Amino acid sequence: MIPMDRSSRPIVRQMYDLLYAALGPQHWWPADTREEVIIGAILTQNTSWKNVERAIGSLRQADCLTLRRINSIAADRLAELIRSSGTHRVKADRLKNLTRWLQSRFDGDLDALFALERRAARRELLSVTGIGPETADAILLYAGGVPTFVVDAYTNRILRRHYIISPDGSDYGATQAIFERTLPPDDRLYGEYHALLVETGKRFCRKRAECERCPLVALPHDPSI
Repeated sequence: MIPMDRSSRPIVRQMYDLLYAALGPQHWWPADTREEVIIGAILTQNTSWKNVERAIGSLRQADCLTLRRINSIAADRLAELIRSSGTHRVKADRLKNLTRWLQSRFDGDLDALFALERRAARRELLSVTGIGPETADAILLYAGGVPTFVVDAYTNRILRRHYIISPDGSDYGATQAIFERTLPPDDRLYGEYHALLVETGKRFCRKRAECERCPLVALPHDPSI
């Protein structure tokens, strides 16, 4: 990985300013409750948000859009309700793993989880089978208001193409540290920045880049990376 030196740090801040000015607030995560955020964070693994929305709608219609209801519903029934999210049986198992763990470890109390120190809460979430760093951080940030930066494939692609990380990529923690060492620990800022990077990756910084329309076009970049 290319070290995050002083010359790179202003670029990270500049990227946020450019994206926010061009795209505006993203109002992310789109959910009515923090439990819905957590459910969505698992459902969105390896699929599009459009598919997740359909699964969320099915859960809501069946009155199953809470962790308590997911914990009590039969696994086969849950899998049917979330079929649109892809790998629905795997995700049903992961949701069940989470709800059983939350009940066993914290008596079902999300406040108790989010009251932990950030690294401790993250370790707890990572102990649940099916929850990796990106999902854990999304839960902490968007459901718990914990200032931890979420790194995804869009983030890595944009940073590679703007020479902030190596063309070969970097590990999750190293990429996350770039943002957390550069920006103040602010959950709203982290959430907005992550959402802006996702939108940029979807609209402009695709596998085949469309740089001419991208708000970051004036920054040094290589679309071939």
